[in-house]
Amino acid sequence: MRGWWQDLTDLVLPGECGGCGAPRTVLCARCRAVLGGAAVRRVRPVPEPPGLPVVHAAAAYADEVRATLLAHKERGALALAGPLGAALAQAVRAGLREGSSRSGAGAVARGGGAPVLLVPVPSGRRAVRARGHDPARRIALAAAADLRRAGMPARVLGVLRHRRTVADQSGLNSRQRRDNLAGALTVASGGARLLCAGPVALVDDVMTTGASLSEAARALRAVGDGPGVRHGAAARHGAVAGPISNAAWTEAVYGGESWESREEQYVGSRRERTGRRPGRQRMAGADSAGGVVDVVCAAVVAASPDSFQINRN
Repeated sequence: MRGWWQDLTDLVLPGECGGCGAPRTVLCARCRAVLGGAAVRRVRPVPEPPGLPVVHAAAAYADEVRATLLAHKERGALALAGPLGAALAQAVRAGLREGSSRSGAGAVARGGGAPVLLVPVPSGRRAVRARGHDPARRIALAAAADLRRAGMPARVLGVLRHRRTVADQSGLNSRQRRDNLAGALTVASGGARLLCAGPVALVDDVMTTGASLSEAARALRAVGDGPGVRHGAAARHGAVAGPISNAAWTEAVYGGESWESREEQYVGSRRERTGRRPGRQRMAGADSAGGVVDVVCAAVVAASPDSFQINRN
């Protein structure tokens, strides 16, 4: 309800620019140019956490870009999801181009073939309740829409879940963040089948140390080669059907959005769970072996300025 009301007020009564504070606009032309005008770059934190996919960012996390992301995340300026999603879509395209030779993403990058699957790094339940929305997931939905408008098939799969509570990351160094997040994420029951529908791109709003993206990639790669995964390969040639469950807190936040934005509600339903043999219950869990999910790339709206300055040679 809070998200719906904020969307309405943002459209009817635009207050000030999320980047610079200019009056009577959601995001002024100058801040839009800063957010999406720079060339997308590959970024790499130092130290780089193990298992981090290749990451591309649309902008440096500073000044107007930082203010825009914080306005969307912390102050509920939900209308900013559109321009932030457009910037994220640019980073996804760059990541797919670089990863096309490895995972068959080239057809997607050219506007054909299987859809690219945008998997957002989830916020904790407590943070979602406090903010009234999941920022990375909302931006991912906007990015998928931008990609489809440009002729690239794309969909959002919110299949990652927190399996335990983690501490607030602010104030933690890179090693502490890795320790804090180690083993914290898992793939929802039924998510493994859906992850076979196309190349996977991990997405988030901001990358600082890379710990969140690294943990998310680990959870996706840990999906086991169970029957659900093998049968899911058929989804590359058609639509993916079947219910996907969701926690009640997410249903409350996203209950009024489009079918795609409610897609999580169809992962791990009772029908899917009871249809499996007892020995397969943990097929989609983070502890499964024999991973088959290929994380082609990762993309973020912004990354710390230092991560842009690393010599790539």
